[in-house]
Amino acid sequence: MLYLSLFWEYLKNYAKTKLTYRVDFWIEVLSDLMFQGLNLIFILIVFQHTPSLGGWSEAEVVFVYGFFMVPYGIFGTFFSLWNFGDRYIAKGEMDRILTRPAHNLFQVTLENMDPPSLIGSLVGAIIMVISWGELGLAFDWVQIPMMVLLILGAVLIYAGMYTSLTAISFYSDAPTGILPLMYNIQNYGRYPINIYNKIIRFVLTWVLPFAFVGVIPASYFLERKGDGISSLALLTPVVGVVVFVIGLMVWNHGVKRYRGAGS
Repeated sequence: MLYLSLFWEYLKNYAKTKLTYRVDFWIEVLSDLMFQGLNLIFILIVFQHTPSLGGWSEAEVVFVYGFFMVPYGIFGTFFSLWNFGDRYIAKGEMDRILTRPAHNLFQVTLENMDPPSLIGSLVGAIIMVISWGELGLAFDWVQIPMMVLLILGAVLIYAGMYTSLTAISFYSDAPTGILPLMYNIQNYGRYPINIYNKIIRFVLTWVLPFAFVGVIPASYFLERKGDGISSLALLTPVVGVVVFVIGLMVWNHGVKRYRGAGS
């Protein structure tokens, strides 16, 4: 109940802030939609020059992209930690966080909530529905809880990966470009994984498992049993839990190393 009440209070504070600067809120929403729209346009342009991509049709790739957007939007809402090193380490705000009883990571994520990112999840869901109809896929109500489970697993993968990378700030005072690099790598997960060579496929599946945030779980609903990808889809929640636990362990160890901002 403590954490639920904290979540509600932080959400109310966010709403009060954004209601004061409403134009900024809608500009943020619009810019996010434009960015996602450009990515979708890029996919459509690619299929103007080829009928398929690694054996995947245009509607299938668009469906994967729609799925990719849903967990990413949820992740972006609750784990927007891009400026963590500068704000909490360099400026010493982590000292304030550690004086409170709630878990420090929970507090940091709530302070950096970005609800407009959920608009991207909504757009992704709409894209999936449209692609579902174009592909003529059968619908079963059992697929809804499965969809929720796979999306949750993908969110945990995002959260675990970026929590680990954010925790680097506890170990090094020097700024790094690892987060932008990882952001670019994650985008490979929205394309059919079989278009890459074996090394990249292995990395995206088992080392930096971004294939589990898009193409692998999406293939479960596309009924692509011939390429063996859909058989891995049910591992998404397992991979998500493992990656998130690792990320939390790295974070907690980093917090123990933290010695304050100094004078």
